[in-house]
Amino acid sequence: MSTPSMSTPMDLAAAAALRGVRGANPLVGAVLTAPDGAVLAVGHHRGRGTAHAEVDAIERWEAARAADPSLADLDPGDLTLHVTLEPCDHTGTTGPCSEAVLRAGFGALRYAVADPTGDDGGGAARLSRHGVRVEGPTGEAAAVALTARWRAARAAGRPWVTAHLAQSLDGNAAAADGTSRWITGEASRHHAHEVRARVDAIVVGTGTVLADDPRLTARAADGAAAARQPVPVVQGRRRIPADAALHAAHPVVLQTGERDPHDVLAAIAAHPGPWPHGRRAEHVLVEGGPHVLGAWFSAGLVDEVMAYTAPLLLGAGLPAVAGLDVGTLADGIRLVPDPAEGGPVKALGEDVWTHLMPAP
Repeated sequence: MSTPSMSTPMDLAAAAALRGVRGANPLVGAVLTAPDGAVLAVGHHRGRGTAHAEVDAIERWEAARAADPSLADLDPGDLTLHVTLEPCDHTGTTGPCSEAVLRAGFGALRYAVADPTGDDGGGAARLSRHGVRVEGPTGEAAAVALTARWRAARAAGRPWVTAHLAQSLDGNAAAADGTSRWITGEASRHHAHEVRARVDAIVVGTGTVLADDPRLTARAADGAAAARQPVPVVQGRRRIPADAALHAAHPVVLQTGERDPHDVLAAIAAHPGPWPHGRRAEHVLVEGGPHVLGAWFSAGLVDEVMAYTAPLLLGAGLPAVAGLDVGTLADGIRLVPDPAEGGPVKALGEDVWTHLMPAP
């Protein structure tokens, strides 16, 4: 058993949550404490399809109790589970966390933020009905900040949107003659494929398809195809050739003549799929080109930015983002560092990965 810390249990839960990845599911952390405040277990959610934070904490608690006989004397009814987001009461790719907490027999639960999703929420009410002492939403700032942008996307009824930039040190996605393969190195490309494997759709423009003929697949480091593949979404009015690599690599390719990102999202929402992770697209990756990225930034629809920057200067090249209506410094689109997923800055081989979010 660890000794009490100067940090509150909810602070510890928020810090644990940041080890996860952003996307369709929110960042969530959970901490289990003894009556004296000692921390017994810390859990976090690692992304869609993995154990939720509450279940992760429960599994870690059970493992600790099995390894340390002194913990066997603790009555689960005397323990408190602190969670940054209200436990779900819904069966999706995993079971309801409310049920897992009841099975564990914990006597009390504190949560910082109410779950805003109608189908998934209600866990606190269920736990309370079954005799668990429930406190929340408590509103601790660190926990609230974790899911602010995710909750805004959910409130708007749209997917989480990740923008991907692969660029030179001076901000170019291609040389002046249009050559762009490869600006970034192997480690950056491997990371980008890991991100592709957890999204539902990849958005590019017709210009990218015609210039680069990409497959837009998700692949492992050894080149093998990932188990789940995102659906390519091509925005723009130019025709995609019948022999384009996209068609050979994917059973479904969605092309929309819309250029406004809001309309592109509407087309994605109206498309029946099949989506790789469920009945609808909940995570969209925008890979460009420059004017496509500029349009999504201008529309205020980018929730996070993953920028892969190579130690390379291209001079009069083609910018990674274009078409922003910025006339003066004060009108620039401000971004802030995002500490989630090992960010906000880390080395990938010779490249630098920067993880950012729109300023609140």
